[in-house]
Amino acid sequence: MNKPDTFLIRPLRPDDRECWAALWTAYLEFYETSVEPEIYDSTFARLIGDDPQDFSCFVAESGNKLIGLTHFLFHRHGWKIENVCYLQDLYATPESRGTGVGRALIEAVYAAADTAGAPSVYWLTQDFNETARKLYDRIGVKTPFIKYSRP
Repeated sequence: MNKPDTFLIRPLRPDDRECWAALWTAYLEFYETSVEPEIYDSTFARLIGDDPQDFSCFVAESGNKLIGLTHFLFHRHGWKIENVCYLQDLYATPESRGTGVGRALIEAVYAAADTAGAPSVYWLTQDFNETARKLYDRIGVKTPFIKYSRP
């Protein structure tokens, strides 16, 4: 593994569009899915927009290259007065895994949640994502919930 010397966690910027799209494509391919080009356009617009109820994004940058991303959203919750935070997507390039990039991205979301007064951050992953689950088991708590979706 090629460990980056240093990396910076920062908010997504408008000039990151091409690099962000490459990272998100790799993330989607990992989960054996894809989305149409207009979804890239709408998602990127939401990520760089200023609507507090829309998605936000942090990226990890090493040198002048993006090596990771996380998308997250604050939303209302029926059991709490405060919003909660849903971490929807987390991706680190294969060569940057094991360097602390994933942890740093999650901790940036934790910090954003703290700043926003959101008492919880949660996320989902697939059971076969063993590498990521090793990290998640160290920095999160696995819940007993099982996800169902409409067929």
